[in-house]
Amino acid sequence: MSISFGDNVRVLSSPETDEKGLSGKTGQVYGETTPSVTSVEVIGEAKKDYAINVSIEGAGSELWFSPNLLELIDHAEGTEIIIGNHRAVRRADGSWEESEISPTKKWWQFWR
Repeated sequence: MSISFGDNVRVLSSPETDEKGLSGKTGQVYGETTPSVTSVEVIGEAKKDYAINVSIEGAGSELWFSPNLLELIDHAEGTEIIIGNHRAVRRADGSWEESEISPTKKWWQFWR
């Protein structure tokens, strides 16, 4: 199963991840990129010019990994994203349930 945005992952053991003390740590996927275009530093060899961004608590910043150094834990069921008046909630199968939410009231509309 492929890893995508929002998934919870575990860092696999390799010389690169062992050296950085990241082996076995877990985090959440925040994005993906093409390293040849964005010039990000990738942990591992980005064989297909593809890297995955993972936020690991306590690491100080998000890190970019070669996909072969990550193991899928789960799809982070219940993760919620709100952009404007659109809401998306992650399902256990990795899909997103999307809905619209009512716009928030302006401060001066407190009586409504």
